[in-house]
Amino acid sequence: MTLDYRCPICSEQLNQAGNTLSCKNRHQFDFAKEGYINLLPVQFKRSKHPGDNLDMVQARRAFFATNHYAFLQQSLAQLIAKKSPKMVVDLGCGEGFYTQAVAAALPDSASVYGLDISKPAVKYASKRYSKPHFSVASSKDAPFKEAETDIVLSIFAPVFSHESKRLLQQDGTLIVVGPGPKHLFELKQKIYEDVRLHDAPPCPEGFEVIEQTLVEESQEVAVDVAENLIKMTPFAWKFKDSHFEELAQNPTHQITFSFLITQYKKQSS
Repeated sequence: MTLDYRCPICSEQLNQAGNTLSCKNRHQFDFAKEGYINLLPVQFKRSKHPGDNLDMVQARRAFFATNHYAFLQQSLAQLIAKKSPKMVVDLGCGEGFYTQAVAAALPDSASVYGLDISKPAVKYASKRYSKPHFSVASSKDAPFKEAETDIVLSIFAPVFSHESKRLLQQDGTLIVVGPGPKHLFELKQKIYEDVRLHDAPPCPEGFEVIEQTLVEESQEVAVDVAENLIKMTPFAWKFKDSHFEELAQNPTHQITFSFLITQYKKQSS
Protein backbone atom coordinates (compact mmCIF):
# COMPACT_ATOMS: atom_id res chain seq x y z
CA MET A 1 0.00 0.00 0.00
CA THR A 2 1.27 3.45 -0.92
CA LEU A 3 1.36 5.81 2.07
CA ASP A 4 -0.30 9.20 1.59
CA TYR A 5 2.10 11.28 3.68
CA ARG A 6 3.38 14.67 2.58
CA CYS A 7 6.57 16.33 3.77
CA PRO A 8 6.01 18.41 6.96
CA ILE A 9 8.74 20.83 5.86
CA CYS A 10 7.93 21.60 2.20
CA SER A 11 4.55 19.82 1.71
CA GLU A 12 5.82 17.75 -1.24
CA GLN A 13 4.77 14.11 -1.61
CA LEU A 14 6.77 11.64 0.51
CA ASN A 15 7.78 8.43 -1.20
CA GLN A 16 8.97 5.29 0.54
CA ALA A 17 12.23 3.52 -0.20
CA GLY A 18 12.99 0.79 2.28
CA ASN A 19 12.77 2.18 5.80
CA THR A 20 12.80 5.83 4.73
CA LEU A 21 10.32 8.40 3.45
CA SER A 22 11.74 11.22 1.35
CA CYS A 23 10.52 14.04 -0.90
CA LYS A 24 11.96 15.56 -4.07
CA ASN A 25 13.64 18.25 -1.94
CA ARG A 26 15.61 15.51 -0.15
CA HIS A 27 13.96 15.83 3.23
CA GLN A 28 14.18 12.36 4.76
CA PHE A 29 12.37 10.63 7.61
CA ASP A 30 13.13 7.14 8.91
CA PHE A 31 10.65 4.67 10.34
CA ALA A 32 11.31 3.73 13.96
CA LYS A 33 11.83 0.07 14.81
CA GLU A 34 8.31 0.01 16.29
CA GLY A 35 6.90 0.92 12.87
CA TYR A 36 5.85 4.56 13.27
CA ILE A 37 7.31 7.54 11.42
CA ASN A 38 8.32 10.78 13.14
CA LEU A 39 7.07 13.69 11.01
CA LEU A 40 7.47 16.38 13.66
CA PRO A 41 10.79 18.11 12.86
CA VAL A 42 12.65 19.40 15.88
CA GLN A 43 12.33 23.00 14.67
CA PHE A 44 8.54 22.68 14.83
CA LYS A 45 8.43 21.54 18.46
CA ARG A 46 7.37 23.99 21.14
CA SER A 47 9.01 21.88 23.84
CA LYS A 48 11.54 19.06 24.03
CA HIS A 49 8.84 16.47 24.75
CA PRO A 50 5.52 17.81 23.39
CA GLY A 51 2.16 16.21 24.11
CA ASP A 52 1.17 13.93 26.96
CA ASN A 53 3.99 12.70 29.18
CA LEU A 54 4.79 9.06 29.93
CA ASP A 55 2.81 9.06 33.21
CA MET A 56 -0.39 10.14 31.44
CA VAL A 57 0.21 7.61 28.65
CA GLN A 58 0.69 4.79 31.16
CA ALA A 59 -2.45 5.80 33.07
CA ARG A 60 -4.48 5.68 29.86
CA ARG A 61 -2.99 2.33 28.90
CA ALA A 62 -3.98 0.86 32.26
CA PHE A 63 -7.48 2.32 32.08
CA PHE A 64 -8.16 1.25 28.49
CA ALA A 65 -7.07 -2.30 29.38
CA THR A 66 -10.20 -2.55 31.58
CA ASN A 67 -12.56 -1.94 28.62
CA HIS A 68 -14.74 0.56 30.48
CA TYR A 69 -14.71 2.65 27.28
CA ALA A 70 -15.30 -0.34 24.98
CA PHE A 71 -18.91 0.70 24.39
CA LEU A 72 -17.74 4.04 22.97
CA GLN A 73 -14.97 2.36 21.00
CA GLN A 74 -17.39 -0.05 19.32
CA SER A 75 -20.07 2.59 18.69
CA LEU A 76 -17.51 4.73 16.92
CA ALA A 77 -16.07 1.85 14.87
CA GLN A 78 -19.56 0.76 13.76
CA LEU A 79 -20.53 4.31 12.81
CA ILE A 80 -17.43 4.74 10.66
CA ALA A 81 -17.68 1.27 9.08
CA LYS A 82 -21.19 2.10 7.81
CA LYS A 83 -19.72 5.00 5.84
CA SER A 84 -17.27 2.69 3.98
CA PRO A 85 -14.41 5.21 3.94
CA LYS A 86 -11.25 4.67 1.92
CA MET A 87 -9.14 6.90 4.17
CA VAL A 88 -9.54 7.83 7.84
CA VAL A 89 -7.26 10.18 9.79
CA ASP A 90 -7.40 10.15 13.61
CA LEU A 91 -6.00 13.47 14.82
CA GLY A 92 -4.64 13.14 18.36
CA CYS A 93 -4.81 9.35 18.37
CA GLY A 94 -2.93 8.82 21.64
CA GLU A 95 -2.20 5.14 22.25
CA GLY A 96 -4.39 4.02 19.33
CA PHE A 97 -7.27 2.56 21.38
CA TYR A 98 -9.89 3.96 19.01
CA THR A 99 -7.73 4.02 15.87
CA GLN A 100 -7.18 0.29 16.03
CA ALA A 101 -10.90 -0.44 16.50
CA VAL A 102 -11.74 1.66 13.45
CA ALA A 103 -9.08 -0.08 11.37
CA ALA A 104 -10.32 -3.51 12.50
CA ALA A 105 -13.87 -2.65 11.41
CA LEU A 106 -12.77 -1.68 7.88
CA PRO A 107 -11.50 -3.81 4.98
CA ASP A 108 -7.77 -4.04 4.37
CA SER A 109 -8.18 -1.78 1.33
CA ALA A 110 -8.99 1.18 3.62
CA SER A 111 -6.15 3.34 4.94
CA VAL A 112 -6.35 4.35 8.60
CA TYR A 113 -3.86 6.87 9.97
CA GLY A 114 -3.28 7.88 13.58
CA LEU A 115 -1.12 10.83 14.55
CA ASP A 116 -0.20 12.51 17.81
CA ILE A 117 2.50 14.89 19.01
CA SER A 118 3.22 12.60 21.97
CA LYS A 119 6.05 10.27 21.01
CA PRO A 120 5.48 7.88 23.99
CA ALA A 121 1.83 7.47 22.95
CA VAL A 122 2.58 6.83 19.28
CA LYS A 123 5.44 4.49 20.14
CA TYR A 124 3.10 2.38 22.26
CA ALA A 125 0.35 2.42 19.63
CA SER A 126 2.70 1.29 16.90
CA LYS A 127 4.17 -1.51 19.01
CA ARG A 128 0.74 -2.90 19.85
CA TYR A 129 -1.30 -2.31 16.69
CA SER A 130 -0.06 -3.20 13.23
CA LYS A 131 -2.98 -2.29 10.95
CA PRO A 132 -3.15 1.53 11.31
CA HIS A 133 -0.31 3.76 10.14
CA PHE A 134 1.00 5.80 13.05
CA SER A 135 3.09 8.98 13.04
CA VAL A 136 4.37 11.60 15.43
CA ALA A 137 2.99 14.76 13.87
CA SER A 138 1.04 17.94 14.51
CA SER A 139 -2.74 18.06 14.14
CA LYS A 140 -2.39 21.75 13.29
CA ASP A 141 -0.43 20.85 10.15
CA ALA A 142 -1.13 17.21 9.42
CA PRO A 143 1.24 15.46 7.00
CA PHE A 144 -1.41 14.68 4.37
CA LYS A 145 -2.43 16.21 1.05
CA GLU A 146 -5.55 18.31 0.61
CA ALA A 147 -9.03 16.86 0.08
CA GLU A 148 -8.03 13.19 0.17
CA THR A 149 -9.56 12.08 3.47
CA ASP A 150 -13.07 10.66 3.84
CA ILE A 151 -13.21 10.93 7.63
CA VAL A 152 -11.28 13.11 10.06
CA LEU A 153 -11.64 11.89 13.62
CA SER A 154 -11.02 13.91 16.79
CA ILE A 155 -11.60 12.17 20.14
CA PHE A 156 -11.13 14.32 23.24
CA ALA A 157 -8.58 16.33 21.28
CA PRO A 158 -8.41 19.93 20.05
CA VAL A 159 -10.28 20.51 16.79
CA PHE A 160 -8.45 22.65 14.27
CA SER A 161 -11.28 23.50 11.89
CA HIS A 162 -9.15 24.95 9.09
CA GLU A 163 -6.92 21.88 8.99
CA SER A 164 -9.84 19.45 9.19
CA LYS A 165 -11.49 21.27 6.31
CA ARG A 166 -8.28 21.12 4.27
CA LEU A 167 -7.90 17.38 4.77
CA LEU A 168 -11.47 16.36 3.97
CA GLN A 169 -12.96 15.66 0.59
CA GLN A 170 -15.95 17.84 -0.23
CA ASP A 171 -18.38 15.14 0.92
CA GLY A 172 -16.16 13.98 3.80
CA THR A 173 -17.16 13.84 7.48
CA LEU A 174 -15.56 15.36 10.56
CA ILE A 175 -16.40 13.25 13.62
CA VAL A 176 -15.77 14.82 17.01
CA VAL A 177 -16.10 12.94 20.30
CA GLY A 178 -16.30 14.93 23.51
CA PRO A 179 -17.88 14.75 26.96
CA GLY A 180 -21.62 14.32 27.27
CA PRO A 181 -23.55 16.40 29.85
CA LYS A 182 -22.94 14.08 32.86
CA HIS A 183 -19.50 12.71 31.94
CA LEU A 184 -17.64 11.73 35.15
CA PHE A 185 -20.28 13.56 37.18
CA GLU A 186 -19.53 11.62 40.37
CA LEU A 187 -15.82 12.46 40.24
CA LYS A 188 -16.60 16.12 39.68
CA GLN A 189 -18.74 16.08 42.82
CA LYS A 190 -15.63 15.27 44.84
CA ILE A 191 -13.81 18.44 43.80
CA TYR A 192 -16.55 20.99 43.06
CA GLU A 193 -19.35 22.21 45.33
CA ASP A 194 -21.44 23.27 42.35
CA VAL A 195 -21.14 20.68 39.59
CA ARG A 196 -22.02 21.96 36.14
CA LEU A 197 -23.04 19.77 33.25
CA HIS A 198 -20.92 19.78 30.11
CA ASP A 199 -22.22 21.94 27.25
CA ALA A 200 -22.50 20.67 23.70
CA PRO A 201 -19.38 21.56 21.68
CA PRO A 202 -19.41 24.64 19.43
CA CYS A 203 -19.63 23.95 15.71
CA PRO A 204 -16.18 24.24 14.11
CA GLU A 205 -15.86 27.15 11.70
CA GLY A 206 -16.69 26.18 8.11
CA PHE A 207 -18.75 23.14 9.13
CA GLU A 208 -22.38 22.32 9.87
CA VAL A 209 -23.84 19.57 12.04
CA ILE A 210 -25.13 16.41 10.36
CA GLU A 211 -26.02 14.40 13.43
CA GLN A 212 -25.28 14.23 17.15
CA THR A 213 -25.52 11.07 19.25
CA LEU A 214 -25.34 10.67 23.03
CA VAL A 215 -23.63 7.45 24.15
CA GLU A 216 -23.82 6.91 27.92
CA GLU A 217 -23.40 4.22 30.57
CA SER A 218 -23.21 4.17 34.36
CA GLN A 219 -20.59 1.63 35.46
CA GLU A 220 -19.06 0.28 38.65
CA VAL A 221 -15.36 1.10 38.66
CA ALA A 222 -12.68 -0.34 40.94
CA VAL A 223 -10.84 2.26 42.97
CA ASP A 224 -7.43 1.65 41.34
CA VAL A 225 -9.03 1.98 37.90
CA ALA A 226 -10.72 5.21 38.98
CA GLU A 227 -7.31 6.56 40.01
CA ASN A 228 -5.92 5.86 36.53
CA LEU A 229 -8.99 7.51 35.02
CA ILE A 230 -8.34 10.64 37.05
CA LYS A 231 -4.65 10.71 36.10
CA MET A 232 -5.45 10.61 32.37
CA THR A 233 -7.90 13.54 32.51
CA PRO A 234 -7.63 17.23 33.41
CA PHE A 235 -8.90 16.20 36.86
CA ALA A 236 -5.31 15.17 37.59
CA TRP A 237 -4.57 18.84 38.30
CA LYS A 238 -7.58 19.22 40.60
CA PHE A 239 -7.40 16.04 42.68
CA LYS A 240 -5.46 16.55 45.90
CA ASP A 241 -4.09 13.89 48.25
CA SER A 242 -7.20 14.31 50.39
CA HIS A 243 -9.41 13.53 47.40
CA PHE A 244 -7.49 10.34 46.65
CA GLU A 245 -7.67 9.35 50.33
CA GLU A 246 -11.44 9.80 50.25
CA LEU A 247 -11.66 7.78 47.05
CA ALA A 248 -9.66 4.93 48.63
CA GLN A 249 -12.25 4.48 51.39
CA ASN A 250 -14.45 2.44 49.02
CA PRO A 251 -13.32 -0.48 46.82
CA THR A 252 -15.58 0.54 43.93
CA HIS A 253 -17.34 3.66 42.67
CA GLN A 254 -20.35 4.20 40.42
CA ILE A 255 -19.28 6.53 37.61
CA THR A 256 -21.18 7.94 34.64
CA PHE A 257 -19.43 7.73 31.27
CA SER A 258 -21.17 10.09 28.86
CA PHE A 259 -20.05 10.99 25.34
CA LEU A 260 -21.34 13.12 22.49
CA ILE A 261 -20.46 11.89 19.00
CA THR A 262 -21.02 14.77 16.59
CA GLN A 263 -20.79 14.45 12.82
CA TYR A 264 -20.08 17.52 10.70
CA LYS A 265 -19.88 18.23 7.00
CA LYS A 266 -18.24 21.11 5.16
CA GLN A 267 -20.43 24.10 4.57
CA SER A 268 -21.27 24.62 0.91
CA SER A 269 -18.97 27.13 -0.74
